[in-house]
Amino acid sequence: MGFIGETIDSIKSIQIRQVLSQAVSLGMIVTSALIIWKALMCITGSESPVVVVLSGSMEPGFKRGDILFLHMSKDPIRAGEIVVFNVDGREIPIVHRVIKVHERQDTGEVDVLTKGDNNYGDDRLLYAQGQLWLQRHHIMGRAVGFLPYVGWVTIIMTEKPIIKYILIGALGLLVITSKD
Repeated sequence: MGFIGETIDSIKSIQIRQVLSQAVSLGMIVTSALIIWKALMCITGSESPVVVVLSGSMEPGFKRGDILFLHMSKDPIRAGEIVVFNVDGREIPIVHRVIKVHERQDTGEVDVLTKGDNNYGDDRLLYAQGQLWLQRHHIMGRAVGFLPYVGWVTIIMTEKPIIKYILIGALGLLVITSKD
């Protein structure tokens, strides 16, 4: 009968109580992860307290696959800081360095110009059409720390979805076939 037959027999022998227990455990894990994420959002003041560097535009400082920890305070943004920002019309945030800050005298608002350390020119070509500066609402946070290479798991699962599905399937089989 083999592995598949044994797996089917194992699935049939699972009792309702075990299924409910596993569903509650899975729900608690997912809920705990969401609570931790929301707590990090409150502590850091950033809508996304952790991001993965997806390109080599910030090398040699940050490499593709590094995880950045963000914080967003009320302090003014200064040239030299590394920020993560969203651009209107783009889904994926960008990690680059602030190269110029322009404070408007009339309103006190700050306009920011960014550039990747490994890029030739500034980011105006990446901004929305006609946009020359970033405003505070575009900035998700400032980089305050990083873990090298840990984000490769996310990159691999995004670029090779079959690996993600294999991993989810294997974890599902592990849950189904495990016995208390």
